[in-house]
Amino acid sequence: MTPLTITSRDAATGPVLEITGDLDYTSAPELRRLLDQLALMAGQQLVLDLTGLAFCDSSGISALLAARSRAMEQDATVALAAVPANTARILRVVGLDRVFALYPDAAAAVARTSVTDLTA
Repeated sequence: MTPLTITSRDAATGPVLEITGDLDYTSAPELRRLLDQLALMAGQQLVLDLTGLAFCDSSGISALLAARSRAMEQDATVALAAVPANTARILRVVGLDRVFALYPDAAAAVARTSVTDLTA
């Protein structure tokens, strides 16, 4: 089990949350609490950088969906960057690869270019 760490930084398009470790039943509430405190402006994009994500279960997927809902409530969008292969497979199987904007890395998400194809 890898402890969850979430770091935040600002980018030109909005906040970037770098999520590392395990996003699971025990740690997903931490991400949800952070999202509840996050103020987004209309038109901004929240980027969830998953480069360091070690594990994601259904509770983690639910937290990602909560991030999307939170962004939509504030007339913003959410993008997932650097989605690990095992999580990408889950997103693809349940059809969420068509719900989230997916990017190969946080820089591409901030630039809003080079959408990742998860069909591989």
